[in-house]
Amino acid sequence: MTAGRPPLPATHREVRLAARLRGALTPEHFTLAEAPLPAAGPGRLLVRNRVMAVTAAMCSMMTDAELPMPSFVPGQALWGSAVGEVVRSSGSAFAPGDLVLHPYGWREFAAVEEGRARRVDPEALPDPAAHLSQGVTAWGALTRAAGVRPGDTVFVTGAAGGVGSLAGLLAKRLGAARVVGSTGSPHKVPYLRETLGYDEVIVRGAGPAEEQLRRAAPDGVDVLLDTVGGEQLRAALATARAGARFALVGALSAQLGGGAGVAAPVELDSSLVVTRRVTLRGFVLHDHPDLPREWVAEFGRGLRDGSLVFAHARLRGVDRAPRALCELTRGCHTGAVLVEV
Repeated sequence: MTAGRPPLPATHREVRLAARLRGALTPEHFTLAEAPLPAAGPGRLLVRNRVMAVTAAMCSMMTDAELPMPSFVPGQALWGSAVGEVVRSSGSAFAPGDLVLHPYGWREFAAVEEGRARRVDPEALPDPAAHLSQGVTAWGALTRAAGVRPGDTVFVTGAAGGVGSLAGLLAKRLGAARVVGSTGSPHKVPYLRETLGYDEVIVRGAGPAEEQLRRAAPDGVDVLLDTVGGEQLRAALATARAGARFALVGALSAQLGGGAGVAAPVELDSSLVVTRRVTLRGFVLHDHPDLPREWVAEFGRGLRDGSLVFAHARLRGVDRAPRALCELTRGCHTGAVLVEV
């Protein structure tokens, strides 16, 4: 034990999956359990988690659908991105007191393989929790997949989510002349316009998406950053300008659709793709291992000069994590949803 630090407990709390997700997500899908403190040994760190993120993708991981990533297992703890403090290490490059980003949230303490821990510079961002921002996906999609150019009109679906809440300001930062977002929550529209960089916002359920988008972007769409799919993807294609670039990063229409897994079928007019020479490209962060470092530098500059905003909600206590994910699926929050452990 390091001098001056409180003794470690014998047990800790973790959130486990109680049952596979079928239908609407409820707190009954989770169990809060007490477990022995994880053991750290050679090549592993014992980390006290400080803050963790919950994301829509976790809903897909709770189903029995075939996924490109491991699914959660009933009876076992969930996982997800977290920032924590190293409290024990065994002759490694990490030392007690180091802050690390790792994939073992949903618990108060975690045994983390050194290869899965990334040291967090406490000075890089004004708030260490900002390392859990999904802005890196927005930044990569807009710069690597879609290539926003000065003067572009950009449409961002799911503008109030973890990715979309940063995409509007980032598109403007890259030179976009007009940025349109979408949301399913009318009460979020003023914040999206006044704080998060959106010139116009279309609202799911307030009329056909294509009609709303034509009014919001009368000259057409050059870039789409899509986190939703479905009707909004069709609307973007219908309003696409020649040479439009579409970056597809998610499918919230499936992930929040009652346990449908990741399948998100949508009928598109292939003649429009051809005649307007539209590029549709899926974007996955894992294909760009250099992006996180680039993003942290960009995000840090933006937060300090006030040109970027880290929109997020925080709940306190690992026992609140199930509630946080349930609230995310209902659109209760704007931006990232975090839990202070």
